[in-house]
Parts: sequence; C-alpha cells; structure tokens
Amino acid sequence: MGLRPNLLTRRVAGVALTTLALLLSTAAVGVVPAASASSAAPGGACSGPAGSQANARAKPGAAALHEPNELTAKQVRERDADLAAALRERANYRAGAGATTLATVTIPVVVHVIQENSTRAGGNIPDSLITSQISVLNQAYAGGTGGATTAFAFRLDKINRVTNTSWYPIVDGSSAERSMKSSLRVGGKNTLNIYLGELSDDLLGWATFPQRNLSSMDGVVVLNESLPGGTATNYNQGDTGTHEIGHWLNLYHTFQGGCGGSGDGVSDTPAEASPAYQCPTGRNTCSATGLDPITNFMDYTYDSCMYQFTTGQASRMLTAWNAYRAA
Repeated sequence: MGLRPNLLTRRVAGVALTTLALLLSTAAVGVVPAASASSAAPGGACSGPAGSQANARAKPGAAALHEPNELTAKQVRERDADLAAALRERANYRAGAGATTLATVTIPVVVHVIQENSTRAGGNIPDSLITSQISVLNQAYAGGTGGATTAFAFRLDKINRVTNTSWYPIVDGSSAERSMKSSLRVGGKNTLNIYLGELSDDLLGWATFPQRNLSSMDGVVVLNESLPGGTATNYNQGDTGTHEIGHWLNLYHTFQGGCGGSGDGVSDTPAEASPAYQCPTGRNTCSATGLDPITNFMDYTYDSCMYQFTTGQASRMLTAWNAYRAA
C-alpha cells in the first residue's frame, strides 16, 4: 500500500497541512470474528492495567505506560458473544416492531470543553477548532480523504464550556473523569459526547466501546490542541478524533492481534505485527498478503499518512451501530 499522491492536501476548511504524528459480526461484509481486541470488558469499559485506557493513544515516550493491551481469549469470547446477543435482540425487536436496520446515520455530537480558566493555555479553545474537527470527521467517514465511504455523518448540536479545576487536566481512569462524565454526559446511546481538555500522561485521547446498556462513561476524550489548527505539534489535523470515534463505533487497532488469528476482526485490513509510527512506506511486518495498513485511521502513523477506513471497517461499524446504538 503506497501513499496517495495528494495525501498532504486532503484537508479542507482551513486546516493546517503540516506533517503530523499520532501516536463482529457475521452479519457484516468483510468482518470476521475477532481473535484479539483492544482491552475492553464485554460491556465496553476498558480492562487494561490500572490507570490506563487500553484504546488510548499516547505521544511518543508515553507508550510504555499506555501501550494497548490485547484481550485474553476469554474476553474475546465474551465480546463476540455479547455482540451476537445484541444482534439477536435487535433482530427480534425489529421483527416485533416493524423497525428497519439503519443504512445511513447522522450522529448528534455534543462537545464538552473542559477548562482550567478562560485562557487558551487553560483549555479555552475557540469554536473554530471544534467546527473544523466536525468537518474533518465528515470528510474521513464519507470517504472524502480517499478511503471507503461509511454510513456515518456528524452533526454538531452543542458546545458546552465548563471551567472546573478539579477536572483539568482530564486524568485517564480517575474518579474525576467519572465525575465529569456523570455530570455532563447528555443524550442516548446514539449521541456522541466528546470531552476536550489537557490530558494526563501525554495521552492524545481515549474512547469507550459500544455496549448494550448506556453508561455515563460512554464517549470520547480528545486532547484539545489535537483538533485541526491546534497547537499540538505533530498532532493537530484532527485524526485523533477520527481514530477515537472509530473505537466508539467498535473498531480495533489495525495491529490488534499481531500476525496471528483474526487480528482486528476485519478481513480487508492486512495483518500487522505492531503499531506503525511516522509514515514507514512499504512496511511489512507479517508474512500474510498485504503491506501493513499504515494509511488506516486505526493505526498510529502521522496524521498526514492516515486517510482511510476500509469497506470491512465500514461494515463492522454499521453492524455494531445497529446492534448497540440505533434507537
């Protein structure tokens, strides 16, 4: 897999173009049962080492503390069984209520800007960064950057600004994070709540996986200055948001499971032994067919290197949406 010739000019809406770095269904086309996955309990809560989100993204130098952990075989079976059960429940509901499976989805988005004070350094980022982030998401998920077209579009419904020093910075896995989300989260399972702020431990973001019962922890946390046009050097084209929302929609990392088993549970993402960093064109860490998917949004390469979801990932996300998040 090579780089698209126009890779460095794929963004619109006034987004900076600097080279940037980022740290199951049988009902879906191109999706195979996952043999390994980012650490998450069947219900979607992370179950990695204490104090870490298994699907967190870390800046270089922080990876040793927050490297994603694979699920155990038991956890994989539990997640697979949970998704299968959720699909059965939805099928029974549709049969009884006459509801139809959604093929296109517009996701309402509520953005919570967590601030230490009213300064930019204290977390008070401008609305323009947030609207640019929504534009980046809509491009990425519509296939506008060169990948597969997914079913998803994003509609910004509200920006909620909160000054609370006890929540700033946002500390992964802390009681303060739980308090913040319990106090602020709005909407149903179909509403995407994004929490922006300075993050602990050089993390770029983390997310919850979908689950049948709505949790107050449900949502995505993203470093505020990683938004398009932000000040986070090498991390400010908005693909941290793209990546983390992929987790929220049930995608795993492309390197999940390494070279063995079913990897990330998607048949059209080539196996990858480990995360790719920077933009290592031609990298090939597994003997299976295909170069490493370094241009996929669910790897760890530079933002300027990322531009696509695959058809199998699009199918996996839609299947999970109809199982877990559809009304």
